[in-house]
Amino acid sequence: MANVAVYNMEGNEVGTVEISDAIFGVDVNEHLVHMAVLQQLANKRQGTQKAKTRSEVRGGGRKPWRQKGTGHARQGSTRAPQWRHGGVVFAPVPRDYSFKLNRKEKRVALKSALTSRVNENKFIVLDELKFDEIKTKKFVGVMNNLKLEKALVVINEMDMNVIRSASNIPKVKTAQTNEINVYDVLKYDTFVVTKDALKTIEEVYA
Repeated sequence: MANVAVYNMEGNEVGTVEISDAIFGVDVNEHLVHMAVLQQLANKRQGTQKAKTRSEVRGGGRKPWRQKGTGHARQGSTRAPQWRHGGVVFAPVPRDYSFKLNRKEKRVALKSALTSRVNENKFIVLDELKFDEIKTKKFVGVMNNLKLEKALVVINEMDMNVIRSASNIPKVKTAQTNEINVYDVLKYDTFVVTKDALKTIEEVYA
């Protein structure tokens, strides 16, 4: 097991903690990480785009001119794709972009993402993260003490003082242990986790 430093809210190192190699020391599977990110982004797509084909555009029932003798190319409808106001060739229709990954694949992808954060020294453990009131300035102070700008902060339970204090900081996202995902782990530069949340993650994903 590897040891990582534990910091307090003032940014001072107050000890170390062992982290599980089964979660934070696995072989990084880049393909599954890529697929997990693709799945999350694809599942967010609404898929509500729509354009009309020539059969759906109103009008165009009459042949615009006779078949022969005009000097023009033959035409059967003014709603064919080559006409202005005509239909669209292979027009997009509402569809579902989502796809599934196996549970084991998701778990390997998440472990790979967490391991990459440890390998890149972008993994910080806090002894605790608690506020007496909702105050964005205090959360910014903690980020400054840790010398962080863009971070995913993982807490063990729904502490509204912490969550709402961070809600107006554009480059910070808070999450509970059951909400972490590959996309967020990779999107934010640093993974910050409290000791309690770290223990829960190791129990759940071991």
